[in-house]
Amino acid sequence: MNTDDLIRRLAADLRPVKRLAPPLLRAAGWIGFAVLLVAACVVLAGPRHDLMDRLSRPHEVAQLVFALSTGVLAAIAAFELSLPDRSARWAMLPLPTAAAWVGSLGLGCMADVAREGPQALVLGTSWGCFRFIVLMGVPLSLSLVWMLRHAGPIRPVPVAALGGLAGAAIASVGLSLFHHLDAAAMVLAWHGGTTLVVVLAFLGIGRAWSDRAGPRFTAA
Repeated sequence: MNTDDLIRRLAADLRPVKRLAPPLLRAAGWIGFAVLLVAACVVLAGPRHDLMDRLSRPHEVAQLVFALSTGVLAAIAAFELSLPDRSARWAMLPLPTAAAWVGSLGLGCMADVAREGPQALVLGTSWGCFRFIVLMGVPLSLSLVWMLRHAGPIRPVPVAALGGLAGAAIASVGLSLFHHLDAAAMVLAWHGGTTLVVVLAFLGIGRAWSDRAGPRFTAA
């Protein structure tokens, strides 16, 4: 077969490739889905009776704002990192708000100690927190990773980890709206700890994804 015949045969089976929507648009779609899903769970469970009182406290509002911002920025970063021409520095996008989220929880601990004394730092168990963040955060994270299944293997580990962070952070916001957990130390331990567990789990998924993907493009 000569070269011209080979080119004609290959060209005959070509199909147009559907162009992906811009990363911000795809991220917005996933964020909208995540917020609606978590909001539906909050409505079904019923908001906590002291929600308005909690929202009158600056550090409580800060916790919600920074947690939601962390989830949103992690999702945006994951979609950006799934493209080969994007800088790997996109992975750092949610780090400032994640640090601010942890810091606001720390301020809440200090406020509780000032109000109640050392007793405020006594930790108890709250498997309800763990269960909700895992049961909501993992499916949300998996849905994000599924949306990136074709492009994600370019940088599988950070994409999967950011997906875990996005899902767990948004689930944590929903949990705060209906679950009664008044001590900031408990919130720090259970919200923060469970979020870390989800992120580490998705780090493992990313590494397995990386092993299957083989050689891939990397950008500075």
